[in-house]
Amino acid sequence: MMWWNDGFGYGTWIVMTLAMVAFWALVILGLVALIRDGRRRDAVRQSPRGSSADQILDERFARGEIDVEEYRARKAVLHPGR
Repeated sequence: MMWWNDGFGYGTWIVMTLAMVAFWALVILGLVALIRDGRRRDAVRQSPRGSSADQILDERFARGEIDVEEYRARKAVLHPGR
């Protein structure tokens, strides 16, 4: 009786080895995907939802798209009591 021959040939062992490597690769890729998704959601959560009118106006003034008079006039429209 040959106890080391349990019916599995070399081809079966190669397939089992490749299946194990593929399994662990999928587990690792899944974990990486979860970590990346979590970081992406944190970044979206921390960023402002949208620019307010004041921020847009300040950015346009800083880029030189509008001059001082137009900037002040638009600020007065946005904040009439000031």
